[in-house]
Amino acid sequence: MSIYEHFRPDERPLIDHFLDLKDQVLDHYVPKLTDFLDPRQQTILKSVIGSEDAIQLSVFGGYNQAERTRAQLLPPYSESGENPFDLAYMEVRYPAKFGSVSHPQLLGALIGTGISRNKIGDLLIDGSRAQFICSKELESYFMLHLTSVGRMKVNCVPIDHEALLHSDDEWQMHEGTVSSLRLDTVLSEIYRLPRAKASEAISKGLAKVNWEMIEKRDYAIGEGDCISLRGFGRSRIISAGGLTKKNKIRVQYGTLK
Repeated sequence: MSIYEHFRPDERPLIDHFLDLKDQVLDHYVPKLTDFLDPRQQTILKSVIGSEDAIQLSVFGGYNQAERTRAQLLPPYSESGENPFDLAYMEVRYPAKFGSVSHPQLLGALIGTGISRNKIGDLLIDGSRAQFICSKELESYFMLHLTSVGRMKVNCVPIDHEALLHSDDEWQMHEGTVSSLRLDTVLSEIYRLPRAKASEAISKGLAKVNWEMIEKRDYAIGEGDCISLRGFGRSRIISAGGLTKKNKIRVQYGTLK
């Protein structure tokens, strides 16, 4: 069975990229570092590498609970150097007495500088403080080009890892069954909604998968996917597989309010 059969058709280019990285590590004995990967992409990478003993695979996104991480692929007996994941920690400073900075606003401002999302890790917002993690090579770029978020004038400065805001998110784990892995069916199970209401929410643009709005009710959900429904919080698919006696699919998922 081809590895492609386990994933969505639109994920094939990503699988090809990971296979190419794997070959470079094995054939040329060189380490490789990925861009930032969301949880679904991390799941795909781990499946591509599989149980390949000749490759050391590790992931890190700046702190232990990071959702978006970079992955390092090392040949056997290789050792990581200092800051092996090549991360920079940035703080966005602004006059909090005049307003606040939200996650969507900060993400929009970062991408608005012309940098791809895959070069940016987690965004951490806590009251009057806003931080983000990015590739080290972009540290000076953001210091120069990130001058506003929304209508707020800001300064972007590097900070030490120790000054990073850590997420204390606690996922509540659940198990359930679904008739299929369609988005509307999975939303119905996770958020205890009638399927018709879940479908309506999707058509209204209220559902996101891996931080992207999805308006297809039959969109296929897989392991590692992060799902959010406006007004209901976020969730993550931990595992999906195995059938009950009634031919329903067993799913394990975490929810976060």
